[in-house]
Amino acid sequence: MTRITDVVKHLLIINVLVFFATLLAWGNPAPELMGPLLGGTGDFADWERYQLALFFPSSPYFRPYQLVSHMFMHADIRHLLLNMLGLYMFGSALETFWGERKFLFYYLFSGLGGMLLYLFVKYLEISSGNVEEQVMKYYLQNVPMLGASGAIFGLMVGYGVQFPDNVISLLFPPISLKAKYFVLIFAGLELFFGLGIVNISSGVAHFAHLGGALFGFLLILYWRKYGSRL
Repeated sequence: MTRITDVVKHLLIINVLVFFATLLAWGNPAPELMGPLLGGTGDFADWERYQLALFFPSSPYFRPYQLVSHMFMHADIRHLLLNMLGLYMFGSALETFWGERKFLFYYLFSGLGGMLLYLFVKYLEISSGNVEEQVMKYYLQNVPMLGASGAIFGLMVGYGVQFPDNVISLLFPPISLKAKYFVLIFAGLELFFGLGIVNISSGVAHFAHLGGALFGFLLILYWRKYGSRL
């Protein structure tokens, strides 16, 4: 079993504590994001429940601290478990390889990169006029983004780059792949789903995932060329 390194352990604890603190304070952190089949209501009127999530900068609910806090809030227990599984799978190996400070910087940088690409894509959607104006206006004002997925996809890419021939075994589907192929497949799927989505209420920020992967990859390239002082 993989030894859980210190920063990974602390990130796991913080994410779990934030989730259950939100659960105790306001109920499920974001039932609206789960969709009608899972009990979602589509009503984001309860501001306090989402104050740690990230709203679009033009929203009256936006606060600067959300740029970081959204990475520690999750929509439901499944969302939390999947992201924490990714942190466990990829994080400790990278922390051991890079060291604590460099790993933490990479994690947060990837998460912020995911946020930036997500916001940029939403801006393009507004500018292009492909989405009805009133629908997009409501969405940008009232629907938050949350979760560590951008950072986790950054870790996935980092693992694939640093340990390309390590084998990753999945329970579902029950297959084993080298890390470099695992990353390519997952990134390809995210791009496919991201470009194919026309219903903005799907609840999955695919371009946040892609942004985390992209910014993580670019940071590794930068470190390889110029080094790191961390």
